[in-house]
Amino acid sequence: MATPGLRDIPLLPGSPRRLSPRAVVRGDRGPKHEQQYLKVPGPRAQGLRGTSTRESGQPSGGGSSHRCSVINNYLDASEQVSSEARLSRMHFHDNQRKVDYVLAYHYRKRGAHPGHGSPGHALAVISNGETGKDPRAGAPGDIDLGPLDALEEERKEQREEFEHNLMEAGLELEKDLESKSQGFVFVRIHAPWQVLAREAEFLKIKVPTKKMYEIKSEGSIAKTFNKVLQKLSSPLKPRVPEHTHSRMKNLSYPFSREKMYLYNIQDKDTFFDNATRSRIVHEILKRTTCSRANNTMGINSLIANNVYEAAYPLHDGEYDSPGDDMNDRKLLYQEWARYGVFYKFQPIDLIRKYFGEKIGLYFAWLGLYTSFLIPSSVIGVIVFLYGCATIEEDIPSKEMCDQQNAFTMCPLCDKSCDYWNLSSACGTARASHLFDNPATVFFSIFMALWATMFLENWKRLQMRLGYFWDLTGIDEEEEHSRPEYETKVREKMLKESDKSVVQKLGTSTTEGEDEDDDDKLTWRDRFPGYLMNFASILFMIALTFSIVFGVIVYRITTAAALSLNKATRSNVRVTVTATAVIINLVVILILDEIYGAVAKWLTKIEVPKTEQTFEERLILKAFLLKFVNAYSPIFYVAFFKGRFVGRPGSYVYVFDGYRMEECAPGGCLMELCVQLSIIMLGKQLIQNNIFEIGVPKLKKLFRKLKDETEPGETDSAHSKHPEQWDLDYSLEPYTGLTPEYMEMIIQFGFVTLFVASFPLAPVFALLNNVIEVRLDAKKFVTELRRPDAVRTKDIGIWFDILSGIGKFSVISNAFVIAVTSDFIPRLVYQYSYSHNGTLHGFVNHTLSFFNVSQLKAGTQPENSQFDQEVQFCRFKDYREPPWAPNPYEFSKQYWSVLSARLAFVIIFQNLVMFLSVLVDWMIPDIPTDISDQIKREKSLFVDFFLKEEHEKLRLMEEHPRRSPGTGRRSRSSPTASPAPSGRSQLGSSVSSGSQHTNV
Repeated sequence: MATPGLRDIPLLPGSPRRLSPRAVVRGDRGPKHEQQYLKVPGPRAQGLRGTSTRESGQPSGGGSSHRCSVINNYLDASEQVSSEARLSRMHFHDNQRKVDYVLAYHYRKRGAHPGHGSPGHALAVISNGETGKDPRAGAPGDIDLGPLDALEEERKEQREEFEHNLMEAGLELEKDLESKSQGFVFVRIHAPWQVLAREAEFLKIKVPTKKMYEIKSEGSIAKTFNKVLQKLSSPLKPRVPEHTHSRMKNLSYPFSREKMYLYNIQDKDTFFDNATRSRIVHEILKRTTCSRANNTMGINSLIANNVYEAAYPLHDGEYDSPGDDMNDRKLLYQEWARYGVFYKFQPIDLIRKYFGEKIGLYFAWLGLYTSFLIPSSVIGVIVFLYGCATIEEDIPSKEMCDQQNAFTMCPLCDKSCDYWNLSSACGTARASHLFDNPATVFFSIFMALWATMFLENWKRLQMRLGYFWDLTGIDEEEEHSRPEYETKVREKMLKESDKSVVQKLGTSTTEGEDEDDDDKLTWRDRFPGYLMNFASILFMIALTFSIVFGVIVYRITTAAALSLNKATRSNVRVTVTATAVIINLVVILILDEIYGAVAKWLTKIEVPKTEQTFEERLILKAFLLKFVNAYSPIFYVAFFKGRFVGRPGSYVYVFDGYRMEECAPGGCLMELCVQLSIIMLGKQLIQNNIFEIGVPKLKKLFRKLKDETEPGETDSAHSKHPEQWDLDYSLEPYTGLTPEYMEMIIQFGFVTLFVASFPLAPVFALLNNVIEVRLDAKKFVTELRRPDAVRTKDIGIWFDILSGIGKFSVISNAFVIAVTSDFIPRLVYQYSYSHNGTLHGFVNHTLSFFNVSQLKAGTQPENSQFDQEVQFCRFKDYREPPWAPNPYEFSKQYWSVLSARLAFVIIFQNLVMFLSVLVDWMIPDIPTDISDQIKREKSLFVDFFLKEEHEKLRLMEEHPRRSPGTGRRSRSSPTASPAPSGRSQLGSSVSSGSQHTNV
């Protein structure tokens, strides 16, 4: 007979209370109940004892009508579990109940010293209700709490209450006994069928029904083309089960316990896959409260308060295990997460099944982006080869290299710089033609349309995946408040209200009532955070600009210093440009890490309410800071360098004697190309090889060394055969997709924003992404704990950022072509000033004259060694000659070129925008076949639903003709639908009484 005291809160191992001897029931005397018995393998399994209680509508084994006793078992430290008995490391020690989730925490026993705990494997199994006790609890080795143990004891009580609430929600728990002086404990969680069914209905999880239908095929031409394409691409397909391209599809419907007859439930243990099971458990963990922790909501709050250290679902075994046994993780590793399969397509369906829709959409987006880089890379290489082929036909570069022209140029700096011949810059002029040619204009238009087509095709692929993954029509899930938000609200309540209002907060949190103005943060509460955000972001942007200006000063002073030495004078421009770009690269990499941490800190100051809001605000801040950091040196070279130099005799000086730097004789486009290529390639290589590969390995090594050096007893037998939860705990925690997306978004900016100056950018991006896909895949499969499966319909705010970059790239490329390159000046000269319609005389047309006698005193070249006496020197600008009525004023050619540049920007921008809108209009967001299939699926489901309802009514009409005994047997049939006999609040309690629907 069960003890009345069992109605109280169940006890967990280590609790100060003791089990009554009458409450301990032997394993062969407990009542039979579904999933209530645990048989622990071992020679003494029948003699193990423990108790547990669970609500039930049936009387207990002892005749009591309140609660039935449930047998629980714990393994004594002296009893070993044989390796033959442990068939799976993914299950409880009964080899039947699957581990759906794991909670990990570190414990330190009160006053115990190393060596008191007996080595061995101790286990406590907790079912729904009372739990087994550690037989050694209260042993003489335990002493009173010390000052350092008070916090540990408080956390222990919070864990006990939280785990009790999890059991009240229907979950089943298993944990190791705390048999050592200190160590880690893993709480394994199993969700039985009743909980899975209840939560699946609550979360409206779509599951396949019995009805299957054939996907309508396309027309004959498209069908033939697809068959040929499938045969040609068959060597590139991974050897994994795919269903996206399958001809048959199940109708899906949100799970409902009242409509169990719709689903083909052959095995309740495998009906929900592992990702769905862990997602359901995670939802329960997020909404379960803990009153001892100030009514905090969910596991995230407890992890933030160090009550637990980690919470994660398990991987499906090891990825490199010997033998032929295959699991999804091993299959992903072999067919996706190795560099040797870089040429194969990604198994998107298996990725989505294993990691969830959010991560599946990321890799689908990354795969589409990488494939779209192939045509842009081909066109970019063609443009580059066109520049190489026509370099000998470029008239301006020929004129610059012709030494007979003898253009005497003005000194590049005061005093130390001498006059120089324009022909000495022949190499720069010839190299500039590789990127500054008419083909780059058409390539810029192509890339603008390419960006639009990429985004449109992504929307189509997103809809196609949404159809096959049953994401159409899913509702946004209600998110719970973040722990930091709850803390701020609680602090506000403590400051502004008395204890009754604090109690009101706890009540509203527990009962789920709507918050009023007193229970949430208003704009007044957030104003200091917003002000700090605004000031900090302005400071960070100003810091970036200051560093860019510092590099400019470095270039100016270094160029002046190198010009004093005859040995280094000839290579001044190359040396200064290369070293400055490397400095920029190093600064960008350092600030990238700093700005990422600053963006996270600023977002925490804002105290967003939900995780989704937190993520969106973090993304916007991080993108803004990293965008400014990565592109500010490039924007300076593209649009500002050489624009504020002045003219000989009236230069603009940064400091006394140091004037603003000028562009090279061939223009700034070549320098922009060098800057862009080094920053892009360096950023990708260093971040991929050091940050993404090296840093995780160092963290793993550091964590391993830390675990080895920690004091405490170790179980040698256990360390030789670690459980799956031990292996997963040693992996890096999953921190989100923001770093992966951010890296690709910045790269997308390099590819689109300045592609007119560097047509090979798509090629290097393609080569990087081929490695990046496998690098990210290997990281997710082998180095990270398994993420929680998250259902989402799209990639969220990242699409808006991509769209914004695509539109901004049209403007930036228009200005690069019009302002930075010589494309417009050449056109103006050829059609307005050339005598024969060619570019002969273009170089002389762009150079103005200056009378060297008008140089300011003290700025003339000292010890000039120029071959001839100089009366006039040339400088690149459109100004009147010294003998004109208005010497050195802007000439008519200047205004003609300026108006042509502005006209080109307007025409180019509107033309490309129009073509982009046209492409957007011509390509529908939803593929026609998918739209038709969605409509067809709705019609098929109505027919299927009515058919099943008629069959159900027919069975119900036949039911009264049966005998009462037959009816009772039908209600206990295996295909019955369990439903709760009484409504209770989700997350707090659940009744084990069930009703069954006749099919």
